[in-house]
Amino acid sequence: MPETLPYGAWRSPITSDLIVAETIGLGAVLVDGGDIYWTESRPGDGGRNVLVRHGKDGGREDVTPAPYNVRTRVHEYGGGAAVVHQGTAYFSNFADQRLYRLTAGGAPEPLTPEPAAGMSFRYADGAIGAASRRWIGVREAHADGRVDNAIVAVDPAQPGPGRALVEGSDFYAAPRVSPGGGQLAWLSWNHPNMPWVGSELWLAEFAADGGLANPRRVAGGEDESIAQPGWSPDGVLHFISDRSGWWNLYRCGADGAVRPLCPRDAEFAPAQWVFGQSSYAFLGADHIVCTYGEAGRTRLAHLEISSGKLAPLTLPFSEFGSVKVSRGGIVCGAGSPTGPGAIVAIDPDTGATEVLRQSSAAASDPELQRCFTAARHLEFPTGSGLTAFANYYAPSNPDFTAPAGDRPPLVVKCHGGPTSSASSSLSLGIQYWTSRGIAVLDVDYGGSTGYGRAYRERLKGAWGVVDVDDCVNAARHVCAEGLADSERAVITGGSAGGYTVLAALAGRDFFKGGASHYGVSDVAALARDTHKFESRYLDWLIGPYPQEAELYRERSPLTHADRLSCPVIFFQGAEDRVVPPNQTEMMVEALRRRGIPCGYLSFAGEQHGFRRAENIKRALDAELYFYSELVFRTRLSF
Repeated sequence: MPETLPYGAWRSPITSDLIVAETIGLGAVLVDGGDIYWTESRPGDGGRNVLVRHGKDGGREDVTPAPYNVRTRVHEYGGGAAVVHQGTAYFSNFADQRLYRLTAGGAPEPLTPEPAAGMSFRYADGAIGAASRRWIGVREAHADGRVDNAIVAVDPAQPGPGRALVEGSDFYAAPRVSPGGGQLAWLSWNHPNMPWVGSELWLAEFAADGGLANPRRVAGGEDESIAQPGWSPDGVLHFISDRSGWWNLYRCGADGAVRPLCPRDAEFAPAQWVFGQSSYAFLGADHIVCTYGEAGRTRLAHLEISSGKLAPLTLPFSEFGSVKVSRGGIVCGAGSPTGPGAIVAIDPDTGATEVLRQSSAAASDPELQRCFTAARHLEFPTGSGLTAFANYYAPSNPDFTAPAGDRPPLVVKCHGGPTSSASSSLSLGIQYWTSRGIAVLDVDYGGSTGYGRAYRERLKGAWGVVDVDDCVNAARHVCAEGLADSERAVITGGSAGGYTVLAALAGRDFFKGGASHYGVSDVAALARDTHKFESRYLDWLIGPYPQEAELYRERSPLTHADRLSCPVIFFQGAEDRVVPPNQTEMMVEALRRRGIPCGYLSFAGEQHGFRRAENIKRALDAELYFYSELVFRTRLSF
């Protein structure tokens, strides 16, 4: 018989200790012949990223030894930190950002210089030249306050910073060598564009001296976003473009003509925040396995190139990523609404699935699964006669029921980016709340990915307006439907989501409290002080700075701190270069001067997002305690 307790006071088996002890982060999948590799982020090991090998015999072993941390800081967000070729791994090490080579049975050996006064290099998104065996990838050079990006070749026989193959643009990504080793394709873009606004696909031949010859643009421009160039086994260049308004797959023929493979109002790629993304792979010269997203759900499908026929596979997953082909089958990351994220091997003919690695063993525990609640995808009315989207998670715990007439507290989540999206996959962090009788609403506000270019462009010039309106309207919608209590509604988010939190609390009278995780409080200060990759992002989100200085002042939550009157808690990484700590500290000081209930936790050694188990635990429990004491006013049980 369930015990009757108010929403928000339920006891839950999903504790912060369980989450940090049992959960790992699963990163990019790599393949090398019949061997499968992936990266694991381990909170219990200080957040260290480890390259792991899954052999043909089914055995699993760590490839990179402690203290090496397979993580790059190119663009600060990283990705593409490792590549494996014929049993040899090449990886970026977080501590010194040098590129290392690791052969089986050996020790990591550096291929690039160690940082020196006024000069350092970072490396990402590498590929190995089929003929030359050079590492070819993106290098980010930091020298006396200047940052320059290029595609370079690093020759293991002659270690050094690398020979520049392509330079002159502000940014580069995805250098991909053709199967025969004779051509290189790559992406580039320039300020003020982000890669999901406008980017270009280039192609060139390798010259006899190892450089490039005859470079030419294949696709892209100021208003077309190109992603994920890739080569079919027979040497035909493929890529993803949003020229139709949706990120779809295209093929470039030998004559240079470009044609779509499967025109569809669906997204075949996410926004390129990190390097090394892989949403499709080749099962053969005429067969692709690919992901595509519609209505908040992602599918994995088989695409026949010659006919354009798209056949979704029947699988128990709602999200996929890092798609590769190995051993004649599909290998990828996958997540479901009620099961832990995993690295899985899938038979492309039958859909049979083998789990190679789970992100959480605890999430497979039937006792915990009793409490899980799946996302319900909502479309709700918002400003200007439009609709927007969100994932709603109802409270769920079979051991408890709420008194008649009681409505649950509500946590509204704002994803970061802001050009990103909410996830439908199981998150123990969300179940931590719902299993305690607290509803969660994860909002895909205008500007989010997954709904086409026009939806992304709702946020153009309107950051701090459209996102805030959509979060407020989403919360009002579920409260009006009786799904949550508007008097106990709070808002939480990280990075750009933290900005939306502060803008909503300072500019709208709806939420009763909130949490900013490394969020932005002064957008003008961010424009002056952030890293190169995002240093002109605000031109698109708000307007050019300093020309629009007054608009920046108006859009800054710090400007309106005197309007904020509810409790707020702040979490910040002390070494964050994306959103520097002064962004949080200015807002905390402004609120404390006015006597607003305010918490502030700063974590030494953390950057943008928290990776260490003790800090993830402390932040999760502190946020729950803060709301319970000051907003929900429920008897707290961890």
